[in-house]
Amino acid sequence: MKKIITFGTFDIFHEGHKNFLKQAREFGDYLIVVVARNKTVGKVKKRLPQNDESARLKNIEESGLADEVILGSLGNKYEVIKKYRPDVICLGYDQEVFTEKLREKLKEFDLSSAKIIRLKAYYPEKYKSSKLRNVIARSPSEHSSREGDAAIS
Repeated sequence: MKKIITFGTFDIFHEGHKNFLKQAREFGDYLIVVVARNKTVGKVKKRLPQNDESARLKNIEESGLADEVILGSLGNKYEVIKKYRPDVICLGYDQEVFTEKLREKLKEFDLSSAKIIRLKAYYPEKYKSSKLRNVIARSPSEHSSREGDAAIS
């Protein structure tokens, strides 16, 4: 069985996230999704996610797109890789945090044969949580309902 692991905040779970998970699934048989902890998101993005970690985890579980959904570690961010020993690690097109030492960590964990795959963007001008957050935050008078529908659909 070929295991895939992927990581993300998955705040405001949208079509871009769904596409990301579908792309990841194509690289193996068992998809593990690691949801970033609230504390980690706060440190990395300098703001807390709109949705709590338990809600974000539940959204992915309910989507049926992953075989296993877990919360990331509050300590060593690479711990989950050591524990689950994936064959493939799928990263988002814009995912940079905690990736700089990834190849080095794979060697350390005797996982040198694991592949790191950068997935394609899915309409990033439309489906990106930061952009959706801005659309949601605007009052209806500031944008047409057509714009809002397009961004959140």
